[in-house]
Amino acid sequence: MNVDRRRLLQLAAGTAAVPAWPCIARAQTYPSRPVHVIVGFAAGSASDILSRLVAQSLSARLGQPFVVENRGGAGGTLGADMAARAPADGYTLLYCGNADAISASMYDKLSYNFLRDIAPIASIASGPLVLVVNPSFPAKTVPEFIAYAKANAGKVAFASAGVGSVVHLAGELFMVKTGVQLVHVPYRGLGLAMTDLLGGQVQAIFSTTPPAIGHIKAGRLRALAVTSIATSQSLPDVPALADFLPGYEAGLLSGFGAPRNVPAGVIDQLNKDINAIIAEPTIKARLADLGSVPVAMTPAAFAKTLADETEKWGKVIREAHLKPA
Repeated sequence: MNVDRRRLLQLAAGTAAVPAWPCIARAQTYPSRPVHVIVGFAAGSASDILSRLVAQSLSARLGQPFVVENRGGAGGTLGADMAARAPADGYTLLYCGNADAISASMYDKLSYNFLRDIAPIASIASGPLVLVVNPSFPAKTVPEFIAYAKANAGKVAFASAGVGSVVHLAGELFMVKTGVQLVHVPYRGLGLAMTDLLGGQVQAIFSTTPPAIGHIKAGRLRALAVTSIATSQSLPDVPALADFLPGYEAGLLSGFGAPRNVPAGVIDQLNKDINAIIAEPTIKARLADLGSVPVAMTPAAFAKTLADETEKWGKVIREAHLKPA
């Protein structure tokens, strides 16, 4: 009797355990809960627009919310610091790119090392910046802009999304190559800077393309040049700045990263999913509308590109003797 009872209990325990196996498997499947995507720039910026585009697609593809959190300030370093200190479980991601590569050289005493503490996952897109001015500004071409700025040294202001932003460094590179002296006016986000450019409080912005392209097409801003080596398919009638300043090139490179030591399986899965998303025709078309092109990379290739960007912009920062505000 005791043996039969013991056997019955064993069978009952085994039967009760069977339904739990799929539950355990599901709990171990990534993602099993919402994922937070930290963006180190304000709402309305190119970073915000592009990160939300991919986050929405990841949510639909993976069945869990990918929630964008804007943590703007200090050239994106506040957001990067938060991501670097987050648990390395794949549930905190960082929208990152060459803005973070710039910050690595701009800021001497960061609490994190971007290239060491953030694991690259996948690139998303790249696109040129565009030099835009208020339509009331007298210059209609790049040579006219340079001539006017030289004749009015210290009186032409260019706005940016903050000290150390890609938009700021593009202006500094312009000054290095032309010898003109523009007045840098940093804002806490490109949206505020764009508002003042439209209102005539500042004269120019080396803007990322997404926030500017609608204003350009509506005639509210005048585009003088894109900052790529060749013209942009999104703005085919706008010349490349390199046509006037050989070798000039600046742009926005974007992607996703995570705290170092995040499981390799999570990185591989997200890389595969993001590469698939940016290959979708609707996403490619949307990126084109924003003046960007999809760029698919392996995590290793993205890491190499970020290291190259760090070296490139570090030279500009040292040559221009730039320091954080």
